[in-house]
Amino acid sequence: MSASTDARAISHAIVAAHGLRFGAATAAAISAGRFSSEDPVYRGAKQACTALGFIEIDAECLARAWQAQAVRTGAFDANQWPETPADFGLRAFPPTERGDAFAPCPERLGLYAVLPDAQWVGRMARAGVPTVQLRFKSDDAATIEREVHAAVDAVRGTDALLFINDHWQAAIAAGAYGVHLGQEDLDALAPAQVQQIRDAGLRLGVSTHGYAEMVRADAVSPSYIAMGAVYPTTLKRMATAPQGVARLAAYAGLLRGYPQVGIGGIDAMRLPEVLATGVGSVAVVRALVAAEDPEATAAQWMAAMSAASA
Repeated sequence: MSASTDARAISHAIVAAHGLRFGAATAAAISAGRFSSEDPVYRGAKQACTALGFIEIDAECLARAWQAQAVRTGAFDANQWPETPADFGLRAFPPTERGDAFAPCPERLGLYAVLPDAQWVGRMARAGVPTVQLRFKSDDAATIEREVHAAVDAVRGTDALLFINDHWQAAIAAGAYGVHLGQEDLDALAPAQVQQIRDAGLRLGVSTHGYAEMVRADAVSPSYIAMGAVYPTTLKRMATAPQGVARLAAYAGLLRGYPQVGIGGIDAMRLPEVLATGVGSVAVVRALVAAEDPEATAAQWMAAMSAASA
């Protein structure tokens, strides 16, 4: 049997084993655009992952992981979806034991409210929401600094953990608990700037939208990793399609050892299936700020999450 024939057989075996799980047509034609190796497991896996709907960079990442898994175990197994960190080139787990790890945060961050200003931060903190994020949009540095300081003041006397979205320098100056960065924001930082956040003792959360971005995020050993968008969302334009709970569960399996946050289009009806993936936190925006009674809604969500983890 030729290498190309082996690759075709491997790709069909992977799609047959996982097509229904990821919502792909198991009888669809299988192909892939670019290959960086002649290895039949790699080529077959990349074809399969492309057919399963993964974008190019994630299909490449997964194909390399399938290849590494086959080498490590001594055999190809179509049923064994890769979820061993070393097969993805990730560093030693758990990340908290690495010398460059960011300060740790709770494994389960619980309900995670993403909020537009300091007033909302204080309101949800006083309502008992365990994790809050200030996502304040402004181009004026002085305004940003005032709002970040106000948010830090707003959670004082509560048990809420406050993360500041993007504005890491203001977060350091104000003494926030942590900072949350999107993938592009993280990539834009020089290593010395990442180290500055680490040295300040802030926790770091990073947004990811697939396997390749998880690998990039892991390189800095953050405090937690957010994964999404799980479902369609109109709040921001996403470069990637909604991930769905099947992918979220696969991501959660790979990233065991990190606190994990699911985000994007999650509502009360979808909450149980999201929590069933194993993520310890769910981030919400509209579910609270658009609610008629945000405090009561937060209490319902927290009760549901406590019941699911019991």
